[in-house]
This record gives sequence, C-alpha cells and structure tokens, in this order.
Amino acid sequence: MSILFSPLSIRSVEFPNRLWVSPMCMYSAIDGVVQEWHHTHLAQFASGGAGLIVAEATAVVPEGRISPRDVGLWNDEQRDAWVPIVRAIHERGSLAGIQLAHAGRKASTWWPWAELRGSVPVADGGWTTTAPSALAFEGFAEPEALDAEGIERVVSGFADAARRALDAGFDVLEIHGAHGYLVHQFLSPLSNRRDDDYGGSLENRARLLLRILDAVRDVAGPGVPVFVRISATDHAEGGFTADEATQVGDWATAHGADLIDVSSGGLVAHQQISVFPGYQVPLAETVRQGGRIPVSAVGLITAAEQAERVLSDGAADAIFAGREWLRDPHFGLRAAHDLGVDVAWPPQYDRARWR
Repeated sequence: MSILFSPLSIRSVEFPNRLWVSPMCMYSAIDGVVQEWHHTHLAQFASGGAGLIVAEATAVVPEGRISPRDVGLWNDEQRDAWVPIVRAIHERGSLAGIQLAHAGRKASTWWPWAELRGSVPVADGGWTTTAPSALAFEGFAEPEALDAEGIERVVSGFADAARRALDAGFDVLEIHGAHGYLVHQFLSPLSNRRDDDYGGSLENRARLLLRILDAVRDVAGPGVPVFVRISATDHAEGGFTADEATQVGDWATAHGADLIDVSSGGLVAHQQISVFPGYQVPLAETVRQGGRIPVSAVGLITAAEQAERVLSDGAADAIFAGREWLRDPHFGLRAAHDLGVDVAWPPQYDRARWR
C-alpha cells in the first residue's frame, strides 16, 4: 500500500491522495482578475492526478499584491472569475484550495520577466507598501509601518477574501505566512521592530497570524480545512527559527489550523540556503512533533519514491510540489505508475496507465 496515494480526511473533506500542487504565482491577472491562462494552468493538474491544487498567492486587499499583475480576491468580479476554474478542477476529480496573502513590504514589485527589478513606482502603477515596521526589503522602497487601523484592515481583508473564496467553491483555505510576506514579516525579529502588542516577544509577533486565523476559521465554519504556510527558518542570523516555528505551529493548531504547510526563507536578501533534494523536509519533521501537528513538506520533491519515503518516515502527512508539476502536469499519474498504484485515470489517458 502507498501512503502517498492513500486518502486523507481533514474535517469534512477527504483528499483522494497526498500529492498536492503548491501555490505558484503566474503574474498574469488583470486588475486582480484571473484569466484563461489560470484556467488552463490549474485544470491540467487535476487531469494529471493531483489530490489538491492550491491556487497562487491571492491578495486580500489591492496593496497586498506582490506585483500589479497578481491575482486578488477583494471584490466580487474577482470571485466570479474563479467559479469556472474551480468547477473545472472538481470535474476532473481534484480538490481546489486558494492561498490568501498580503505581500507587505515585498508588494508593488515588477513581475519576474519584466525588464526592471525592485519596486514599481507609483507613476508606473505601483503603490506605497505597508509592513510591521518601516524597514525595506533590500533593494525595495521603504514601507509605511501599519497602524492599528491598518492592522484591522488586514484582518478583515483576509476574512472577506475567505468568504468570497468559499462562495467561488474552493474546498480549502490557506493563509500565507511564509516567504517574507506580511505575516512572515510580523513573525520575524529581522523585520518586526514594533514596541506594541504586535512586536517584541514571539507571542506578540504571532498575534497578527492568530487573529487572521481566528477570522478565517470563523468564516470557514466547522467543515472547511484551513492551512497555514510558514517559513520555518529565515536562513539568516537573528531571524525566525525552527523552534519558534514549532511553537507558532502549536498555537495555530489551537486556533483552528488543520495543517501547517512548512517552507522556509524569503524574508531577507542575504539569506544563506543550502539547497538539495528535500532540503526543507527536516523542518517539516521538526514542526510536526512526531505527528502531533499535521504538516506538509515541500522543496525539491521530484520523484514518487522520494515523496513516498518522506511520508513513510513520518516527516510529513502530505507532499506539496511546485516545479515538478510545472515540468510534468501529470506528475500525479506518473507517480502512481512509478509506484505501481492503481488509481483512477481520465478515460482519455487510460491507454498510458500500465505501458
């Protein structure tokens, strides 16, 4: 029996397998509205056997976008554009999740293939960014520190976006607390120099995440799974650590999180990361605490046997992959074939199941 292709039940949702698609930004939206590109991009993974497909970082307020081309969910037009995409994912046998996000000081940047780098000037469609403290990400414009009213806007933005996501038909909600974006900026002492209830101690630095989680959990109700993605280390001296991530994971589960999606890095440009196959799996295992906290692992997991081993070793409960799904949108079917597991294939592809 394969653990990777065994079902996983979380609240009222049963995931058909544990090989999932990570949220990956496409920088292809118009005014925050998803386009035909997103439909084709996401639906193909469902045809390819993904148990869960989590749509890219989706801004809960306009100023929370990473770039002017990012997806948003702060109005009903954006919500309605998701409906046929979610329907297509469901029709192909997969579940649909969405990652709710605010980029903080890493917002208003040029998309990866733009000729320019750094912050987009206001005159070119950019905006003034916000953060826990007025500390810029290296090479970016200095943000404004969020005041009490700004923090309330962030919390309500996450709740409102969660409501729209559920109205669009999404099965899973994920709060983005990783990769140097706003929630992560609050968690790390390298970017959070506040002296109020949101700065200083780890408990204070985690306050925004837990408030957002409470608000999203209230919207989700008792049946919808809520995930939290965290960067379990900043890979930089004086930054957020794996031990702190474990404590935050513990608090998050107490506040209604169902799974901690463990990644790392992204907070500072001077991070030092040693990258190798499965390099973030030990972080997931640390946060998991021997199975007490459900977690997913991610990071250069590219083969069926490798993913199966992560689960059988007890390091994680599910696998997220990104690049491998981009290389092969049928990674799920191929992984089942490689492991000799008989799973449902689209009848149009059945001739490739065993030969």
